Parts: sequence; structure tokens; C-alpha cells
Amino acid sequence: MSDCDQCAYYYYDEDYEDYLCSADIDEDDYARMMQEGGLHRQRCPYWVNGDEYSVVRHQAF
Repeated sequence: MSDCDQCAYYYYDEDYEDYLCSADIDEDDYARMMQEGGLHRQRCPYWVNGDEYSVVRHQAF
């Protein structure tokens, strides 16, 4: 599982029948991330935890 699979910006688009990133990344930022080693080698600066239960999970018994 990649970091994208857990990101809040990662969603399934029925028109494309594929998963897409909806983060507001411009071309310059995307090119910089690719030059630094790609999205999967480093943490994406736009990554947001999509797990809404992560805040309260420590309270579970």
C-alpha cells in the first residue's frame, strides 16, 4: 500500500475508472517532486491522513 492509498485527496473517478489525486498541485511543484525522487520515495507535501478515526483510535480498548 502506498501513501497515496491512505491520503484524503486520493479518490476513485468513475469516468476514468481509476484512482486520482485531487490535491491542488501545480506543474512546478509536481516537477520538483519528480526530480527529488518521485511521489512514492518521499512523503508528498500535500499528503493528508484520510483516516477520520485516527484521532480516537488510541481510546479503543
